[in-house]
Amino acid sequence: MVRDLFGRDFHETPQRVISLVPSLTETLFDIGAGDSVIAITDFCIFPPGLALPRVGGTKNPCVDEIQTLAPDLVHMNLEENLRKHADAISPFAPVFVSEPKSVEDVVALIEQLGELHDRRQKANDLAREIEDAWRSMPRRPFTFACPIWKKPWMWCGGDTYVSRLVEAGGGLNVLADRERYPAMDVEEVLAKKPDVVFLPDEPYLFSEGDAADLDGVRVIGPFPGHLFTWHGTRTLHGLRWLRAALNDAA
Repeated sequence: MVRDLFGRDFHETPQRVISLVPSLTETLFDIGAGDSVIAITDFCIFPPGLALPRVGGTKNPCVDEIQTLAPDLVHMNLEENLRKHADAISPFAPVFVSEPKSVEDVVALIEQLGELHDRRQKANDLAREIEDAWRSMPRRPFTFACPIWKKPWMWCGGDTYVSRLVEAGGGLNVLADRERYPAMDVEEVLAKKPDVVFLPDEPYLFSEGDAADLDGVRVIGPFPGHLFTWHGTRTLHGLRWLRAALNDAA
């Protein structure tokens, strides 16, 4: 049985769905549930060319517009969205909130989405594809760091999805003992001697100039940040990209 954020059971397949999570928007379409999606965020860019109403950003959705659309399910994410918006939506629509922290969590989430949206076969196929890609990753040990912001510099700690994704390829985060996204000077992180610094282009748009500032360490990137920060379908693309990047670096 699948339940929403407030403990309510889902007894029927939702027919009017709003996704406030870009990575889940893509995943819903890939498991065959896209025909139930009636609105998305300004940041939903996959699948390309979606012609659906936009109800604001992940951090500032328009709750009044969402209510007017009369959804029977709203997808949210514990990290990307804000609790106050879930509380505001819950009186008129069930809220399904996810928070995958690892590849294994993503596999379980996709299976859960398949059950919730009655798309079990396609969801299970995608889940197995991700699981196979994860289990077949070459695991050559290396240390790494991955920033997500600048001014101040902020980095992915050991309990983040990004860190766990890279660990699937044998990586050991030099900030594994830090939680969430600690603010640390570049010099302090480089003093830990990471073999690699990954430089995604989101949520901060890191540039070639930022890569040049990381003197004395191998930098991979800038690269499309959604490969590291989005879960669901993007997990599969992220694992494949990581495999290729590590092979090139080797």
